Amino acid sequence: MSKGKRYATILIDAASGQRIDVLPDRKMGSVTAWLREHRGVEIACRDGASDFAQAVTDADPTMVQVMDRWHLWHGLAEAAWKEAAAHSACWAKIGPPVSDGRRAATTRERWHQVHQLLDAGVGLLDCSRRLNLTLNTVKRYARHPEPGQMVRAPAYRPTLVDPYREHLRAGAGQRTRPCPSPLSCTR
Repeated sequence: MSKGKRYATILIDAASGQRIDVLPDRKMGSVTAWLREHRGVEIACRDGASDFAQAVTDADPTMVQVMDRWHLWHGLAEAAWKEAAAHSACWAKIGPPVSDGRRAATTRERWHQVHQLLDAGVGLLDCSRRLNLTLNTVKRYARHPEPGQMVRAPAYRPTLVDPYREHLRAGAGQRTRPCPSPLSCTR
């Protein structure tokens, strides 16, 4: 949360879309107390905040918790973006050369600026001050004898999905039976 800003919790009936109540803060205690006062709630549709999950569990451990549509799609989009970014090195081989982009041009320009100052006898710390770059960034540029060595596609980084990747690829396009309840499905 941002300093100096106040946040509230809006409770909405997911079926009708009508506002039920507004809590004055986003604290676990407030949500737990409200849920305990209103025992008829069977399903809590919420965002991914662990504090809300704990508040619902504290109020009624048997209450079903589901993620709201916006946070579900947002999380899916983030996961897809990370997966796509992890394979950018693979795609760089079939796409336009990496050295043609704006980032590559910026890298070459900064490399030349750093090396011009270093050739003129300017120290690393003074280079970082003059170019408004961090000292570590200037050191990284100084280490490379040519700018082309710094322009490269991002390397693949391992993800949590890696152990299951072949299983996911094998099942792509296959229809499976629907789960009777999203929370009890373990297939």
